[in-house]
Amino acid sequence: PYSFKMSHKSGFVNIVGSPNVGKSTLMNRLVGERVSIVTSKAQTTRHRIIGIVNEEDLQVVFSDTPGVVNSAYKLHDNMMDSVQGSIKDADVLLFVTDTNERQMNHVQTLERIKKLSIPVFCLINKIDLSSQEEVFKRIEYWQKQLPNAKVCPISALHDFNVGELWEEIVKHIPESPPYYDKEDLTDRPLRFFISEIIREKIMRQLGEEVPYAATIQIESFKQERKTTHVDATVFVERDGQKAILIGKQGAKLKRIGTDARHDIESL
Repeated sequence: PYSFKMSHKSGFVNIVGSPNVGKSTLMNRLVGERVSIVTSKAQTTRHRIIGIVNEEDLQVVFSDTPGVVNSAYKLHDNMMDSVQGSIKDADVLLFVTDTNERQMNHVQTLERIKKLSIPVFCLINKIDLSSQEEVFKRIEYWQKQLPNAKVCPISALHDFNVGELWEEIVKHIPESPPYYDKEDLTDRPLRFFISEIIREKIMRQLGEEVPYAATIQIESFKQERKTTHVDATVFVERDGQKAILIGKQGAKLKRIGTDARHDIESL
């Protein structure tokens, strides 16, 4: 009898695109765990978040980048550095657009994607919100814009064509030993995800009333046998935003805490 060891594949799959086209929803669907926060507010993702899929002979490392924007603030400059880095170090690039986006708002990024020699998938997301005729128009448009890419219509929210996309991604992952421990799901510490969950709840509760400047700092994190105690401080820019965040008799802050606690327990 002959015995042999199957070769192992490992690679980096990086997700880029304009704000609010569904990049985080797609990564959460592909990874199968809720590792990237998702809200309807543009520019929710401010960090590169890595989610890892491990199988016996495979490791796929996903990176969900901030949305591609024309820089207006120093924060945008930092986020765009992250996006450009993710284009440079990918084995497979997922460029996400949606049925509402008429053209890429950041021309330099599009030009860089056109020149890539790695596999590129142009994913037209949210097709469930559009007519078939409009989807065909978007496919035709992006095939002309990115002749080096494979254009695929998907719905990350409803899991349409995501399984087929996963199979295509795996085909293009190179042979390599794993980059991370096979037990890892992400390279970010637990505190990071807790702060992101709290920030998501603030965005969901307050909409446009509190801007992106809201930042969460985890002051203490104590794990006991049956409970975990987390103390977090929320920083905002102005006193007026502080009052909005707290709400009448502390009602808003209490609701944010309750919603965040529910997701942190799941985490």
